[in-house]
Amino acid sequence: MLLACLLCYGGFTALCLSMDRHHAELLGRKASTAVRRPLKWAGWSLLGGSLWAAVSVAGWAFGLVQWCAVLMLSALLLVMLMPYRRRMALSLAALSLLASPIAAYAVL
Repeated sequence: MLLACLLCYGGFTALCLSMDRHHAELLGRKASTAVRRPLKWAGWSLLGGSLWAAVSVAGWAFGLVQWCAVLMLSALLLVMLMPYRRRMALSLAALSLLASPIAAYAVL
């Protein structure tokens, strides 16, 4: 479930950065369409990858339930970090994306 959690947080952060307001708050500049579109694709792809990770470990019955819990936990963490610790939210997303191959190797 660690891999699903890491991918969910990275996906939600990518989707967050694909919005103009949050992109400007976090990075200090407006995002162009050429930047927003790949961020949306990356965010949805990471969320889909987290679903795959959860289902492959626990099966469809428990995997979907665990995935929903991981979705809520990672979204809650991002929402709580955004108003007060913006840079920490970005750092945690980068760290989660860097640590996800290690977690994937541990699962295999």
